[in-house]
This record gives sequence, C-alpha cells and structure tokens, in this order.
Amino acid sequence: MTAITQLSPRLLWQFFDTLCSIPHPSGHEAAVRQWITDWAQEQGLVTIQDTIGNLIIRKAASLGMEQRTGVILQAHMDMVPQANADISHDFTKDPILPYIEDGWVRARGTTLGADNGIGLAGCLAVLADDKVQHGPLEVLLTVDEESGMTGAFGLEPGMLQGKILLNTDSEQDGDVYMGCAGGVDANITLPYQAESVPDDHQAVHLNISGLRGGHSGININEGRASANKLLAELLNDLNEHPSIRLSELSGGTLRNAIAREANALLTLPQNAMATLTELVAARQQQYQQEFNGVDDFIHLELVPAERPQRMMTQDLQQKLSQALLACPHGMMAVSRDIADVVESSSNLGVISTEAEHIYVQCLIRSLNDTGRDRVANATAAVFRLAGAHCEFDGAYPGWQPDPQSAIMQLVCNTHKELFDLVPEVKVIHAGLECGLFKAIYPEWDMVSFGPTIQGAHSPDERVHIEAVSRFWQLLVRVLRQIPEDTAVSRKL
Repeated sequence: MTAITQLSPRLLWQFFDTLCSIPHPSGHEAAVRQWITDWAQEQGLVTIQDTIGNLIIRKAASLGMEQRTGVILQAHMDMVPQANADISHDFTKDPILPYIEDGWVRARGTTLGADNGIGLAGCLAVLADDKVQHGPLEVLLTVDEESGMTGAFGLEPGMLQGKILLNTDSEQDGDVYMGCAGGVDANITLPYQAESVPDDHQAVHLNISGLRGGHSGININEGRASANKLLAELLNDLNEHPSIRLSELSGGTLRNAIAREANALLTLPQNAMATLTELVAARQQQYQQEFNGVDDFIHLELVPAERPQRMMTQDLQQKLSQALLACPHGMMAVSRDIADVVESSSNLGVISTEAEHIYVQCLIRSLNDTGRDRVANATAAVFRLAGAHCEFDGAYPGWQPDPQSAIMQLVCNTHKELFDLVPEVKVIHAGLECGLFKAIYPEWDMVSFGPTIQGAHSPDERVHIEAVSRFWQLLVRVLRQIPEDTAVSRKL
C-alpha cells in the first residue's frame, strides 16, 4: 500500500492503488481481470467474461430502487505503457509507483494509468460501497481500448440489460462529453534498399529527446513537437549532403501518443562530421525558439555508434525523408458545427526499421467519415509516391452528439446542484468506446465524465486529487437520481 490509499474518497484510491500494483498494459489485462473477477465473486456479485475478454459485473438495485432505469458503468482495464528513456521498466511485470506531489498523483518516470484506472477504480468502489444508492447496475470493463478498442469491437448484442451508459474515460473536471471522434490506423511499409557502408565511414546516433509527447487526440491542437516530425526535418536537411547516409531510424512507440523520442543511425566520412554537427546545432537553436513555452526541453545530440553493415540507398533515403516530412501530422481541420473542437487530425506515431522494410504507423481521427477519409487518402498518397505500401485497419466510428440526451441533462443538472457550476458540454477529439457501443446498442443513452488528468499517454501523466473527489461525488449523486423512466429526466 502507498500513501495514496489515505486520500479521499478512500475506497476509490485503495482500488486504484491495487490496480497500480498489477501490471496491465494493453494486451496484458488477464491478471487485473482475474483479480477483479475473484474480488467480485467474493462479494457475491455476478461476473460474466465474454469471448473477447471483456468483463461484466452485475449488482442488484438498492432497496426501493428496483424500478429505476438500469445503468451501465463503463471503463477499460488497460493502460498506455510509456516510460522515460532513463527508466528501466517492464510494464508486463513491474508495478506502477504512484506518489503525491502538490495536489496531484503521478508515477515515477512512467505513465500512471489514471487513464482509465481512476474511472475503473470508481466503478469498483460503487460495487463495493453499499451506501451508494442505485438502480439495477452493471459494470462493463473492456480490454485493449488503448491499442485497438478490441473489447468494444467485440462486444456482443444482448449481453447487457441497462439503457443508460456512464463512460468514465474523460479527463477534464467540469466538462461533460456527449460525442467523440472516430479513427483509423494507417500501417505503412517501405522496402529497405541497402548498400554496403564504405570503409572510410564512421557511425553516429542522432538522438532527439526531452519532448512532452502526450495524447494524440486531446493534445494534438496544442502545438507540441513530435520527435518523428523533427527527425524528418533533420533527415531532409541531409539530402543536401549526400555523403551523410541513413542506416536505421526509429521514433515513437504508440500510434496514439505524440512521439517524445526519435533516433537515426547515420554513417559518414570524418570530413562530414563538422557539417552534421552544424546542422544539428542549427536545428537545436531553432526548436528552442520555435517551441518556447510549449516544449522547452527538446534535446538533440550526436553520439558515436558502432558502424553498421548496411545503409539505405540514396534514392530510398531521399524518398523516405521527404515522405515523412510531407506526412500529415497535427490538427487538419476544425469543426464547422461545434465551436473550438478539432474535426480531423493525424499523428505520425511510430517509425521503426525492420530487416526488410521501414514501418510507419499513423492514427487518423475525425468527427466524421469524410474528414477521416480525406486525411487517410492524403497520407496514403504521400507514401505511395515514395514507393510504400499503405493499408488501413481498425476503423471505428465517432460518437455523434445528441443535444437532446436525457442523461446528459441529468448529469449537467446534478453537477450544478453539487458544485453550483454548470459544466461545459463538449465533444472530445479522442476515441472513446461510446461510438462502437452505440452501433451495437443504439437504444443506449450515453454520457462521459471524469476527473482532471493531464499528460495522458506520457510519463508526465498526473491526476488532480480534488477533481477525483468531485468525480466521485458526481457519480454517486447521478446514480441516486436516475429516474424510473429516462423520459422523466428529459423534463428536468
């Protein structure tokens, strides 16, 4: 147990502390799912695991509330695994180490997993606390949300009985979400065309580090630097200096996280080292000025390396660097219908060098299929001109806003009652599972809310302690005020 177990609401924080102790990155949720199943069965709760690995837990209504409309509380069990370069952490084996700092909880050098661990802990706390009043209750815990929404894709019709879904995967206290972006993955491969490294060449690593990174949806409009795009600029600089050659490159680790680090293995003759050093120094100075106040710790360095056996042909190096430079990245369009909302974006998330090809992965998001397809087509065109193969998969729909949502109105009214503040109703530029749920259960009335989480998908992730308390108060009060018929809440 850590110090966070003494925070309020204590039951929620105790569950979160336990979650931190059980490794659960995307694709490795079995241990945490088993722990939750064992705990729920000890409480006498009904548990169902579906064929894809999602977990459903049912709890009977509080006395006198049996006729209330059934509610589904929803969270996902996986977390994004990101660590600083100087941290040795195996997310499949090592626990997260949370600590308290200036009113926030964060982790030591890694992502915290507050996204969506706080929401998950809140769902379990509702199940555990018999003082929480509610109607018929189901908790839906999905797998693999962060890397592919596999759980939401695999959810079967008829598994759940409720009519209202409360999604806990939002990250701003005081906001209520009624819609989200859809998305699609672009998977790109470019054949590696090799030449032997000349005998007079030495090798050096070009490292880019110190960037903030962040969530590729929520933070995409903030002007944060992408290490992959900075690397593309530097590699494009080298096209003017053909004696400096590229052997390997890599950058980013997740399609849904803005790349914080990138690396290129270069070979060059001794007399070209001064030129390379000058180019890197010039870009370092430029980035310090360009990203001042946004990304203040960008660091470029050259480190001697062991000479590789191969390097890219000049033609491949030029085509690759230009394709990466031209690859759509960042905010592409703003919504015409909803003020201050990003419509479409793209994240150049992952670059890696394999034995026979270079692999690139982008995550394209949009509120609508038209915007998604426009950015996807532009991405494919850029890389196909370079001779690459581009495939799209994992497409998921957005959650179309419903301004007449009864549960949204109830949550807003309850927030006003509790905190004397009308929350902002928003559409989030991130891939909540609600769009997929709506396709399977079109009758559900849905809303999403959560505490303030900053730096999600990066080691800077932190969750605001007081916001967690307000999230819990709102969740408990909303459950108590669910009417017998959702039509009643339309009149509130």
